[in-house]
Amino acid sequence: MGSITPPVSPSYQKLWRETPCIESRALSQVAGWYARIFLKLDHLQPSGSFKSRGIGHLISLASTRTSNPHFYCSSGATRPRLRHRLLGLGHPCTIVVPSATMSFMVVKLRALGATVHQAGKNWKEADNFLRESVMGRGSHSGEEVYVPPFDHPDIWEGASSLVPELERDMKSVGGYDGVVCSVGGGGLLVGIADGLRQAGRTKQVGILAVETEGAASLATSLEAGKVVTLPGISSIATSLGCVKVADRAYEVACQEGVQVAVLSDAQAAMGSVRLADLERIMAEVACGVSVAACFDG
Repeated sequence: MGSITPPVSPSYQKLWRETPCIESRALSQVAGWYARIFLKLDHLQPSGSFKSRGIGHLISLASTRTSNPHFYCSSGATRPRLRHRLLGLGHPCTIVVPSATMSFMVVKLRALGATVHQAGKNWKEADNFLRESVMGRGSHSGEEVYVPPFDHPDIWEGASSLVPELERDMKSVGGYDGVVCSVGGGGLLVGIADGLRQAGRTKQVGILAVETEGAASLATSLEAGKVVTLPGISSIATSLGCVKVADRAYEVACQEGVQVAVLSDAQAAMGSVRLADLERIMAEVACGVSVAACFDG
């Protein structure tokens, strides 16, 4: 649907779903300035995350293009429930998780049929181990398909499916002026920007990309005038813990109508707490930081 090219193969399986967009009167009141705040409820995706759109689209397309795919992903690439859906397609899957990953999660993944390795202190090290020491060794059958967490055109195309839904749902309330999204690696940001461009809405709808201090790889890159790699991640918003954003995300952030804000961990945590208090929605601080952007004007 929307900006996603209709799949040519009947074997395409949609791993994401359309989600509601609801008005939060409580957040609108807090935001002030006659603002109306709407929440896109992508926590209702099969994975509990917007990642069902992008990574789900990549996985489904790969399944139609390859007769015998073997998927390889690191812990940052998919949420557990999306990995469950991936395995549900009947394709083999090899996953590398950091050494500190809880043992119950490793057991759960193996119970689903995945081959699981543990390596590295964080996602980046686990991902490097996956690509350098696991893939390309010929130790598994099937055609190797790497599943990146955010930096791939198919992921951006999948994420862009959010915009046609917004266009449809917001029409009845007079449209919308901007979209706020959290940024880790930038896949969602790129998808939203591409969706708005395809809808011819880039001049009417702005984007506010929000990061946390200690994980602000996009803001740091903008300050440097080029894509840079952070020395490490110190934010509690670990889902935003990407030391380097996608080049395409940096390009999007440089465009007119796109702003980048950096909030503290405390503000991000406050956003999660207030969202739970006002709307009874539980969300991690990586999401709470976008909610926090509604406060204090």
